[in-house]
Amino acid sequence: MEDKKKTELFENMPIAKAVVKLAIPTVLSSLVMVLYNLADTFFVGMLNDPVENAGVALAAPVLLAFNAINNLFGVGSSSMMSRALGRRDFETVSRSSAFGFYCSIICGIIFSVLCTVFGGPLLTLLGADATTLEATREYMFWTVTCGAAPAILNVVMAYLVRAEGSSMHASIGTMSGCILNMILDPVFILPWGFNMGAEGAGLATFLSNCVACLYFFVLLYVKRGNTYVCVNPKMFGFRKKIVLGIFGVGIPASIQNLLNVTGMTVLNNFTSAFGADAVAAMGITYKVNMVPMNISMGMSQGIMPLISYNYASGNHKRMKKTITFAYKAALIFIIAMSCIYFIGADFVVGLFMDNEAIIGYGARFLRGFCLGLPFLCVDFLAVGVFQAVGMGKEALIFAILRKIVLEIPALCLLNWLFPLYGLAYAQMCAEIVLSIAAIIVLRRFFKKSNLEKQVRTQS
Repeated sequence: MEDKKKTELFENMPIAKAVVKLAIPTVLSSLVMVLYNLADTFFVGMLNDPVENAGVALAAPVLLAFNAINNLFGVGSSSMMSRALGRRDFETVSRSSAFGFYCSIICGIIFSVLCTVFGGPLLTLLGADATTLEATREYMFWTVTCGAAPAILNVVMAYLVRAEGSSMHASIGTMSGCILNMILDPVFILPWGFNMGAEGAGLATFLSNCVACLYFFVLLYVKRGNTYVCVNPKMFGFRKKIVLGIFGVGIPASIQNLLNVTGMTVLNNFTSAFGADAVAAMGITYKVNMVPMNISMGMSQGIMPLISYNYASGNHKRMKKTITFAYKAALIFIIAMSCIYFIGADFVVGLFMDNEAIIGYGARFLRGFCLGLPFLCVDFLAVGVFQAVGMGKEALIFAILRKIVLEIPALCLLNWLFPLYGLAYAQMCAEIVLSIAAIIVLRRFFKKSNLEKQVRTQS
């Protein structure tokens, strides 16, 4: 089976048009996901109860940990699928998608069970105290105990669908759940509805993820026989070639997210020493900062199938043009957003909670975070290239550098030098170093690609 429309997109469509077709839906999907995360914070913030808001903020590292599984089987499987498509190896495409699908379900269930069984120690590790413990526990019941499997599965399925060039369908599936979540949030959270507070936010998230999964199941049923995404259990197995190919890219991507969770947990623990207002402000700021972060991530994920396909098919000139165009487009937008955040920090934070202390904390946090965004954009796009072409080793090195070597030590040092407010500048310090490293590694990769092309031409 070979879809000529998809081949046209990967091989012949003008670079700008192909990037827009693949990346814009992914960026929009990422933005909607951020908005639905912000919706929890926004509607819980309307209660004007820092404890409820802190409960949502403290649970964030666990929800972020879902991305470790998402990336293991989503990024790993989609990269494998797109590279196999470039080689016209359609059996590998089907087996890779089946492997990612079933492993994500199994791991989601295991994640849920472990977090439930070890809930007490986990809440302590997250920084919950006697004041915030109950709100955090209630929020995590729906989002983790009940919701881990559907939350993970709907994201992995979006990756699988996007790998064959169906970026719009992938985004619609993800956005359907996000939009429903924003509709349900006020109903479950606020006093005029069910008045469940943070617990209501968790329930809305759980139901929304279930709906997103349903969309993808319906999509695959409608497109059966006309899609490379395979969920046939007969195609699921542990073939060495498939496992190594997926894990070679997926494990570094997964470790990167686990380290992100570690970094966020360290950040929350440092912040919690300054009280619930500071924790709530950091939670709001972090989620606001995720808007430009997810634009960079959306661009990176959106162009991955195009890069993977052209790398595997040997069209390195088209691959390089794709990467260059994506960098220019993303950086212009991210720099503009950073300026807006820096100038309007008080207004942005004030949208989420009418509390003078929290706005004061949050504005200073946001100005620190936004300074690192352009450098983070360079880093994210570089890691996306590494994942697309199977350079798992480089992606892993960058993940370790970002958190273990640079950001976590910077958090400790800056919090010691400038208590609380120094925390917001740790990301910038790490990303400046990483962006320089990203440019160096990409230049070497381009030179290597040119040499490979010359060898192919001579042979």
